[in-house]
Amino acid sequence: MPASSPVLICRPGERARALADAIEAAGFPVARLEVMTLEPLPESPVLRAAWLDFDHFHKVVVVSPFAAECLHDALDRYWPQLPVGIDWYAVGAATAETLHARLGVRVHVPPARAGEDTSEALLMLGSLRSLEGQRVLLVAGEGGRPLLADTLAERGARVTRLATYRRRLEAPSPVMQSRLADGDFRALVVSSGELLEHLARWSTETTLNQPLIVSSRRLATLAYDLGFRTRVVAPGATPAALAEAVAEACASVDADVDHDDLEKG
Repeated sequence: MPASSPVLICRPGERARALADAIEAAGFPVARLEVMTLEPLPESPVLRAAWLDFDHFHKVVVVSPFAAECLHDALDRYWPQLPVGIDWYAVGAATAETLHARLGVRVHVPPARAGEDTSEALLMLGSLRSLEGQRVLLVAGEGGRPLLADTLAERGARVTRLATYRRRLEAPSPVMQSRLADGDFRALVVSSGELLEHLARWSTETTLNQPLIVSSRRLATLAYDLGFRTRVVAPGATPAALAEAVAEACASVDADVDHDDLEKG
């Protein structure tokens, strides 16, 4: 694969720029697939009631940076000063950083021993093991996995799950469809199962043989089921972690190419 071929990313919204910057800083050109947009949901009576009742929650769990942004916007309208005594949780480091930057709160994240930022890892925290009688607010997007809500409820929590935004999937542009099908890229970076399954529709045998960078072991398993053959699991979904995995994958591919050239010589 020519060194000029880009690394493809499909992260939606403003976070795509940070990811592109990190990968470019590692020495690789980047192209954006632009296949998902995030849209805040209009305020409903259910959402309004939850915001007004916010000080009654013991714990708040936020699943993504965009959910954190939507939460900040809502609290800014209803709570000029944040209630005290709430424990804050984030599925990953990027979400925790957004919460801290927007709200100034201390946030619990998955333990380092888990080795990844996932719902499963967050649920390993001791403070989420016994929740009898506690009210927990789960801030997320429409749809998604029910694991967090179901597990927290099984552990005794009274869970309120609020969808604050929707994800809208779109087809890649004709140029990007061709690039995917031809395998004309150094690596593909995906940190969402929904996006991975979506992109599989435009993937060929050539696509499946190119390096795929994912952000968790769960996504690596899904990628295996979809037929991707070269899977690299990044130590998280932050731009730095994904860029590090891109460099690792590309270095490995380049070494294999050099070895093949020597064998032929």
